[in-house]
Amino acid sequence: MRLLVTGGAGYVGGVCAKVLLESGHEVVVVDDLSTGNADGVPLGARFVEGDIAEVAPRLLAAETFDGVLHFAAMSLVGESVEQPEKYWHGNVVKTLTLLEAMRAAGVGRLVFSSTAAVYGEPQRVPITEEEPTRPTNPYGASKLAIDHAITSYAVAHGLAATSLRYFNVAGAYAGLGENRVVETHLIPLVLQVAAGYRKSISIFGTDWPTADGTAVRDYIHIRDLALAHLLALNTAEAGTHRLFNLGSGAGFSVREVISACRRVTGLPIPTVEAPRRPGDPATLIASSARAVAELGWQPEHTDLDEIVADAWEYLRGLGSRAHAAQQ
Repeated sequence: MRLLVTGGAGYVGGVCAKVLLESGHEVVVVDDLSTGNADGVPLGARFVEGDIAEVAPRLLAAETFDGVLHFAAMSLVGESVEQPEKYWHGNVVKTLTLLEAMRAAGVGRLVFSSTAAVYGEPQRVPITEEEPTRPTNPYGASKLAIDHAITSYAVAHGLAATSLRYFNVAGAYAGLGENRVVETHLIPLVLQVAAGYRKSISIFGTDWPTADGTAVRDYIHIRDLALAHLLALNTAEAGTHRLFNLGSGAGFSVREVISACRRVTGLPIPTVEAPRRPGDPATLIASSARAVAELGWQPEHTDLDEIVADAWEYLRGLGSRAHAAQQ
């Protein structure tokens, strides 16, 4: 298939574009590089720089595509609370523009990058797709609004759509990994301490109702995530919008993640205990049973040390390239 990938210069979009290329698809990436990096676009993909609301409609009108994978989004929870207008416009309005451009061009296949943030603070874990959606911030609310819009397009216009709700994505694949200006994810933050880029890692809350008192999260390897997108693309059904949670089904505490990073790197990683952050749930673990049953998806890289090792190899490679560029 010939596929348009929005946000394909970002971490998730870039790795997914790589897996699509490996599977024989032709990939065109659109990204404005506001949070992504040009070197995050995999070799073999055609890259068009620009705002998706401007560039994607032009490409869809002028060229033939079989489907769209939509990753472009703003995703900083704290920023979404401080600047909600940025998220309603950047995520929701621009996605509506993309959906209209797809409809006008007759492109009827969509895979959407959604998030576990649509659930807010869940009542039960592991979290299934039947869990009530009660986002606690504008970022999660904007993603949920897009899901509602996609459902209406599927019903009214026959769109074959799938939304994949990720939990904590980590690791690296084929030389592609997390490289953000503003990093908020635990594993890369801990590894940045090991690499000497930060002095310590904060542990927000040590009195949670968990085995070691620190918050528990579900980590999914980036390649497993990418393979789920490929399966979603291949099994899409016209007039249907499917929703799938994606996680490993296992939870690791903050202390367990830090211990894994120490094992993998062999380096001391200083920690600082801090108060809980408002809105942080104690435990977030996904039930991916629906994805396993309906997509035939099976995560292969669920060992925490393996996930950390891949991320560490990528980070060290970034440091080596930066050092070489300064010589």
